[in-house]
Amino acid sequence: MPGNSFGQSFRFTTWGESHGSAIGCVIDGVPPRIPLSEADIQPYLDRRRPGQSRYTTQRQESDTVRLLSGVFEGETTGTPIALHIENQDQRSKDYGDIKDKFRPGHADYTYWQKYGIRDYRGGGRSSARETAMRVAAGAVARRVIAHLLGSEQVAIRGALVQMGTDSVDRLRWDWAEVDRNAFFGPDAAMAEVWAARLDEARKNGSSLGAVVEVVAQGLPAGLGEPVYDKLDADLAKAMMSINAVKGVEIGEGFAAAALSGEENADEMRMEGDEVTFLSNRAGGVLGGLSTGQDLVVRFAVKPTSSILSPRRTVDRFGQETEIVTKGRHDPCVGIRAVPVGEAMMALVLADHLLRHRGQVG
Repeated sequence: MPGNSFGQSFRFTTWGESHGSAIGCVIDGVPPRIPLSEADIQPYLDRRRPGQSRYTTQRQESDTVRLLSGVFEGETTGTPIALHIENQDQRSKDYGDIKDKFRPGHADYTYWQKYGIRDYRGGGRSSARETAMRVAAGAVARRVIAHLLGSEQVAIRGALVQMGTDSVDRLRWDWAEVDRNAFFGPDAAMAEVWAARLDEARKNGSSLGAVVEVVAQGLPAGLGEPVYDKLDADLAKAMMSINAVKGVEIGEGFAAAALSGEENADEMRMEGDEVTFLSNRAGGVLGGLSTGQDLVVRFAVKPTSSILSPRRTVDRFGQETEIVTKGRHDPCVGIRAVPVGEAMMALVLADHLLRHRGQVG
């Protein structure tokens, strides 16, 4: 199975399954002499960790990370960095009743068609459990970004901006609120609405979709490549690779199609010796290169397909049947996708910063 690695100059490869003994990743391309320890990684994993509220899966995993290589006396050596997390709370018996059935909305059928074998325990390799290692690698990427640009220059933050049909009021946007509620929401009033909506969905054995927004502030202009490796193209691939993501947009995204040329153009002026923009419809990218403005990405996460409502399906023997997915599942997988989206942003930026340095110094 190829396709388990991401990035070029900053490259990471993940391994492991949802119900295997452990998950892990190997990161290559990290410059030497960057201070790094488990304490720099663990806080980001703790934000993604399951079982922290009734609105996420109740699987209990500490997600304690171990640094196995690539660090000596508290600093990176420039050699591959290996990270390891043990799986501690697998309940494979939850999946015994559906081992021969294909769950609608999941990768069961496509994996079976491609490989002729699949790990039915929690989805195996296709499980969102894999994203823990993206978050761990993203934490290392943040250290690289801080090393190259200065520890205070770049801020990468994500927030849930829509759940189901209910969206945040941007006039009430408060980044500090993101860490004060169970939804990573920037709007305290909407977080209360989401809580009621999700309680209702859980009671009905159903689930809700969501939209996540990730913003990077403090970037220099000129990051990216102008043709096939555009910064926004790599960001779109990064976000689209996250489990359950079905759509990605940069800046105004699909809404730009409804704007006039005058409305969509980000006009420019001089502020001293610096170029400034009067708007940011482009989301911080022009021609595949960063403008120096806020880099804004949104992605849509589908409703969790593991639900208690009976669904029609077929089994691997070609028989029509019904399925009910039991076990511990996120009623809105978009919630824990927020730190994953932040990590993927960091991974793309670290890669392009190293590529930029290699090309133009």
